[in-house]
Amino acid sequence: MNQLQSKTITCPHCGHHVHVDLDTTQGDQDYYEDCTACCNPIHMNMHIDEMYKKVQLSIDSDDEQIF
Repeated sequence: MNQLQSKTITCPHCGHHVHVDLDTTQGDQDYYEDCTACCNPIHMNMHIDEMYKKVQLSIDSDDEQIF
């Protein structure tokens, strides 16, 4: 699997397209990156599927309420 992957995501706050680089050498990750347009934090959860050699990236605004 390629160790560094570049993806284009959509900011959940403002809808701006943001380019992110994903480092797959550290395994599963849960982190935040700020949107370059609105500066709000984007919550990213990355899962590496070694069996199928795929990267699954979940994105949310982290202000969603779960009841």
